Amino acid sequence: MNRYVDLFFEMMQVERGASENTLRSYFRDLSDFIRFQELEIEKTEAMHINKYIENLRSKGMQSSTINRRLSSLRQFFQFLNKESFRKDDPTINITISLRHKKLPKYLTESEVKDILDTSKEDKTPQGFRTRAIAELLYCSGLRVSELVSLPLSSINKDRPVLIVIGKSKKERMVPIGIPAKKALIDYIGVRNLFIPSSANKSPWLFPARGKNGYLTRNSVSLILKKLAEMSGISSARISPHILRHSFASHLLSNGADLRTLQQMLGHADISTTQIYTHILSDKLKETLERNHPLSMT
Repeated sequence: MNRYVDLFFEMMQVERGASENTLRSYFRDLSDFIRFQELEIEKTEAMHINKYIENLRSKGMQSSTINRRLSSLRQFFQFLNKESFRKDDPTINITISLRHKKLPKYLTESEVKDILDTSKEDKTPQGFRTRAIAELLYCSGLRVSELVSLPLSSINKDRPVLIVIGKSKKERMVPIGIPAKKALIDYIGVRNLFIPSSANKSPWLFPARGKNGYLTRNSVSLILKKLAEMSGISSARISPHILRHSFASHLLSNGADLRTLQQMLGHADISTTQIYTHILSDKLKETLERNHPLSMT
């Protein structure tokens, strides 16, 4: 398609270990942009990218999809700039308005507390596993795909952190709190009971039957829904992704910043994390109303 695109894909595959799905996604996004602008990559300016974004909006494309397209362009032009194929990055000052983007659903802190408290009541092996799953998802903000594929070796016995392999095989360290650490210790004590009888041992933290040898994402979802019902919360209001959003929203509302949250969630681009800025806006509004002298009149 283009020699710069070929070099970009080579870098993504060799240096970042991008999956086939990721590469296909980048290929679609970059191909669409190149067809639209009909210019050499070297001549692309910010106005061309803005026109492309407006064209996508005019077609009724969702903000989340447009944001992903822009993220692909950012990665591409950052690469060209870093490798000196371009002297500038035309995407650097371009942002996507989130006003049309659907805000993520999340549970209140009280609801999460009820769920976690309920998980402590079941002292069976299944109960220990359920509690470990719920605690880990909420205290770390892991994607469910990251959770189920955690190897046992990701647990650091001396430090309260997890070694997580996220998207594009990028490794990150995720701190976990004392409750999650305790839940893990209790679960690991019964973990061997979940190893299929056909296997002598398993490298996975959450072993199970199946072709991958670990719990499926659907199994985790069903476990959480059952736990929510036991807590008096509608099963429709919980999922692994909603717990991840709850983690992010509660962190921000209690003083964390977007950059820290970006690292915790494993987002490659800060624009992905900016969906949570509504939490910061609400907090700033609350602080202003509570502390500004004119709000007291």
